[in-house]
Amino acid sequence: MQFSYKTEHFSVETDVNSYVEDYHRADYFLTFCQECKNYGRRYGCPPFDFEPLTIIRKFNKIRIIGVRITPDDPTLPLSAANELMEPVISELNKQLLIDEKKLQGLACGFVGKCPYCGDTPCARIAGKPCRHPDRVRPSLEALGFDIGKTTQQLLGIDIKWSHNGRIPEYLTLVCGLFYNS
Repeated sequence: MQFSYKTEHFSVETDVNSYVEDYHRADYFLTFCQECKNYGRRYGCPPFDFEPLTIIRKFNKIRIIGVRITPDDPTLPLSAANELMEPVISELNKQLLIDEKKLQGLACGFVGKCPYCGDTPCARIAGKPCRHPDRVRPSLEALGFDIGKTTQQLLGIDIKWSHNGRIPEYLTLVCGLFYNS
């Protein structure tokens, strides 16, 4: 089923050291990751075989991108959220990887199922290498960043939550790109 919706795009750039200082709370957010069924089962999810801050601190800037997706039908069930977001996530992922290559940076994508493997179980479960290492990126949340605080303070967007099994007023996607200016 195809849904109609409106999107609003937001973007802000800041220096990496300030972003890490003000928004990185890895120990706190790792506890939530550990409660998720995908923890250690997807290549975009922790635990990682690298230290996120070591990688991130190689860069001096971050561009944070937010998209607010407002469905035309406010009565949609929450189960429609992923399908509603998929085309927007697909486009954002494509652009992130283009910008990552152009700026020689590090893109951070989205939580949830892998946009490249779809419903096929992640190869990490079987101890095999990622099928799409050139495209899979962790999310800012997976790296320990506070997305609620990020969206509110840097993008001016309050995250909305579902009620009574209905989709919220709008859905919010947040991604980022670390790079050197």
